[in-house]
Amino acid sequence: MRLSHEALYTYLYVLPRGALRRELLGYLRQHRQRRRPRSRGQDRRGQIPEMISIEERPTEVAARTVPGHWESDLIMGRNYRTAWARWWRAPRAPCCWCRLKPRTRWSVRRAFARRIKTVPRQMRLSLTHDRGKEMAEHRLFTRDTQIQVYFAHPQSPWERGTNENTNGLIRQFYPKGTDFSQVSHYQIQRLQQLLNGRPRKVLNWIRTVALGT
Repeated sequence: MRLSHEALYTYLYVLPRGALRRELLGYLRQHRQRRRPRSRGQDRRGQIPEMISIEERPTEVAARTVPGHWESDLIMGRNYRTAWARWWRAPRAPCCWCRLKPRTRWSVRRAFARRIKTVPRQMRLSLTHDRGKEMAEHRLFTRDTQIQVYFAHPQSPWERGTNENTNGLIRQFYPKGTDFSQVSHYQIQRLQQLLNGRPRKVLNWIRTVALGT
């Protein structure tokens, strides 16, 4: 008999009560007190002009067999005043990090373009982002880097699974509310090295390496 992960979550979130429930949920990485529904929600952030849907992305990206296809995101700091920008490539591990202050569509585009250009040209094929307005200048980013940007569906984190999973790992080191202006470049590099060297089941527990720091 096999149990799906959804069946396990149903047991953890629905059946236990009281102290047993708190203890079991404490073992989960995200420590959430309730299960989030896995369904596409409504985009409340407004439309980004001329965005290209993830549905138009090449099938090789979803297969995670060709390196050079990236997932990107922002990790927000205290009061949304500071942020980290991250890029992850499939099928292996992260490469590029940088600190953003302030977080504007102009600063995000410039930072993304500047860092992604440090990667070899053959490793720059596509970029998948959520529908955050920080990527509103995606057409200018594509013009500068020749990298096509695709946008995931609203409220669909599983479409960028590597990225979302790693967000949880990062929050174990720097919880929500962290002031990233107080986090040094050395600390960022150290965390990057720890996550890059993390053995991954999808790679048969082979340690991965970054293309750069």
